[in-house]
Amino acid sequence: MIPLSLPDPSDEARRHSDVLTAHILKDIQDAGGTIPFSRFMELALYAPGLGYYSAGSTKFGPAGDFVTAPELGPLFARCMAQAGVRVASKLNEAWDWVELGGGSGAMAEHALRHLHELGRLPDRYLILEPSADLRARQQERLKARLPADLFARLGWLDGVPEHPWRGVLFANEVLDALPITRFQVRDGQVWEECVRWNENRFERFERPAIDMLTRAVRAIEKARNAAFPAGYRSEVLLQLPWWLKAVTASLERGLALFVDYGYNRREYYLADRRDGTLICHYRHRAHNQPFHWPGLTDISSFVDFSHVAESAHLAGLDLAGYCSQANFLLANGLEQELTNSSLDERATRVRNEEVRKLTLPGEMGERFKVMGLQRGVDASSLFAFGDMSARL
Repeated sequence: MIPLSLPDPSDEARRHSDVLTAHILKDIQDAGGTIPFSRFMELALYAPGLGYYSAGSTKFGPAGDFVTAPELGPLFARCMAQAGVRVASKLNEAWDWVELGGGSGAMAEHALRHLHELGRLPDRYLILEPSADLRARQQERLKARLPADLFARLGWLDGVPEHPWRGVLFANEVLDALPITRFQVRDGQVWEECVRWNENRFERFERPAIDMLTRAVRAIEKARNAAFPAGYRSEVLLQLPWWLKAVTASLERGLALFVDYGYNRREYYLADRRDGTLICHYRHRAHNQPFHWPGLTDISSFVDFSHVAESAHLAGLDLAGYCSQANFLLANGLEQELTNSSLDERATRVRNEEVRKLTLPGEMGERFKVMGLQRGVDASSLFAFGDMSARL
């Protein structure tokens, strides 16, 4: 899937990638010559000051490597804010909004504006942002674009809230960037994909899987009622149950809302999908080469939403619903947005193009899914259109 040509990085970007490469190589050497692919992905994305999400290059929008839904315009955030207000109305008390990974700050900007219009502002809008560079960019943007009273409600977190809170936990394209464990089934045995350094480059190779990975793969085969064919390669997010429990532990009452591209388990592990769902982005080019310019390339995989639902149960959360992004937006205010007749001709064209990208099957509408996990509230009405929970 790698394009025939990819643009060369600048000299400065190339030097940055070389530094991260040396950092990963030292980690490999310290580990005895090999590391799991999950460790490589963790370092490539999150190594302090060096990883893709930790360093200073632009990630989001036309000048970056990919475009997320909040970058298209205000409609996505306005609909999510509408859903948040519906949750807050069930709490009948002060509430907070916690966003995992704030991106460029576009989500917070548009959501806070709409929450103000709706007269249901949260006490606090908190952004958990581990990247110091992204945090600085978010703060600069939001301070410049928001009224002082709205900016005053913002806060930034280094980790998940320690004290009990109530409200909405929101994560757009977060699950897909968690480091995944890659596996291959060969000769009836499960092998783990690892990374080593050979002839001045990173390369993949397999070693026999640890018991935890083997059990996870066998459980997937049991769920799909068939063994994987020989040579089948895919991935599993082994740490998901612990991660989800950690990020939702302090949520006393409210809704955790996850938006990402993904499938249910049967669709995720189709026999024809023999190389998994790993996908990389570099300057708006999609490819499948994770070792291409470390630190300059985004690495992600699709989400197994059946696994998310199972992990939610272990974390003490109930499934509120699961549907396509298009249906969730339609159930939470998009139709009302389309009736806005105050826009001029140009603004109407821009809005309609945004709606097209957010909702059409060939764009984000069907590829992206929304899953709600609730605790102490009933948020199932947010998934009134096209709930697919029964398919999980």
